[in-house]
Amino acid sequence: MIQHLSGQGKKTAGIVLRDARELALMREAGRIVAKVHEAMRQAVRPGVSTAELDAIAEDVIRSHDAVPTFLGYRGFPATICTSINDEIVHGIPSPRRFLKEGDIISIDVGATYHGWVGDSAWTYPVGEISQDAQALLEATEGALWAGIEQARSGNRLGDISAAIQAYVESRGFAIIREYGGHGVGRQMHEPPRILNYGRSGTGMRLRPGMTFALEPMVAAGHWLTNVDADGWTVRTQDGSLSAHFEHTLAVTDGDPMIMTIL
Repeated sequence: MIQHLSGQGKKTAGIVLRDARELALMREAGRIVAKVHEAMRQAVRPGVSTAELDAIAEDVIRSHDAVPTFLGYRGFPATICTSINDEIVHGIPSPRRFLKEGDIISIDVGATYHGWVGDSAWTYPVGEISQDAQALLEATEGALWAGIEQARSGNRLGDISAAIQAYVESRGFAIIREYGGHGVGRQMHEPPRILNYGRSGTGMRLRPGMTFALEPMVAAGHWLTNVDADGWTVRTQDGSLSAHFEHTLAVTDGDPMIMTIL
């Protein structure tokens, strides 16, 4: 799903380095995405349909002078992706799909603001969840922060990948290997592809102005996946639970700049 780069900005090794003005616009797109997640935290509960969540998300995005990035992307029919339990990514919201006590739901959100994209996913508990499900959520979110910590000028892409993999596997879970992070900016998917597994000290060297979406996807069982007949919904092959956490960020001269927070 990697697309050719577009936009202004300086390029290095095929990757656009964003300037301060562009980063400010991306930050605003990310802030809108964070507002959607804030609304999702309040709306996720037993009995709510995934179509209701989608309608809330679209309203928040459009009310902030932005448009839903996912809607119509390669034919995707909704504003957000809603993936429940063994579904990993790209679940399609439905008025006939209702959340139940004990579910976990991954909600992936994209917003385009004045031509710039923010992209973030979070996995939410529905009411009280099992200890095993809670451990999966904590491991996946922790892996995201471990990857972000490595997104520093002078490091390499492999440092991010290795940190995510090590965090997840040390807690007894499996990294989904068929899907990963990506560059983001004018387009939702830009180079480079960022694996959630790999070796430190390998890959492209990071430079200030690079912008990425890091998104570990983790399974409680095996990492193999299947795609449903709808052509979108990806789920674990063995039916085990899966979680997905994602932030858009920029590499700077210091700490990574996280775009998709309030």
